[in-house]
Amino acid sequence: MARTYSIDIDLGTKAPEFELRDSVTNNLVNLYDVKGEKGTVVMFICNHCPFVKHVNDEIVRLANDYRVLGFGFVAISSNDVENYPEDHPKLMHENARKHNFTFPYLYDETQEVAKAYQAACTPDFYVFDGELKLVYHGQLDDSRPQNGIPVTGRSIREALDAILNNRKVAEIQKPSLGCGIKWKPED
Repeated sequence: MARTYSIDIDLGTKAPEFELRDSVTNNLVNLYDVKGEKGTVVMFICNHCPFVKHVNDEIVRLANDYRVLGFGFVAISSNDVENYPEDHPKLMHENARKHNFTFPYLYDETQEVAKAYQAACTPDFYVFDGELKLVYHGQLDDSRPQNGIPVTGRSIREALDAILNNRKVAEIQKPSLGCGIKWKPED
């Protein structure tokens, strides 16, 4: 598996707007549909990446724990399905059902949303405050496939807890590590 780190993005960056189709409901969903009063978590994931498979259950727990506290959650897959058919929206729907996703799982067919967010890998996590300003961009936690560290969501939980308690989110943030986004070939 190719190991790719998330790109460093300036904190305070405004969340790029989007409108994408939900692979489960087939409805169009935009940033304001998923925005939480306290903050919003945007996750770039996919079906086939071992790094994402490793954390799927924790991202569901995380969403379930924090959605009731005023946070919105959304997952987006931007992979090229021509060359990676296991990430096709039909299979995204099945994956969302299998893992009981309680948040929209959107398909970014043009890859424009991934480019706007400067997403580099799956998983790639972004936490925005109530004003949709970036306060955290990095890893879920220190766990990786086969490193023996339990999946806890600690890094993102600490960022969300800081927002809840009106504290500044730590500025030192570890990048996410995963498979590179599967970009479409340039024409």
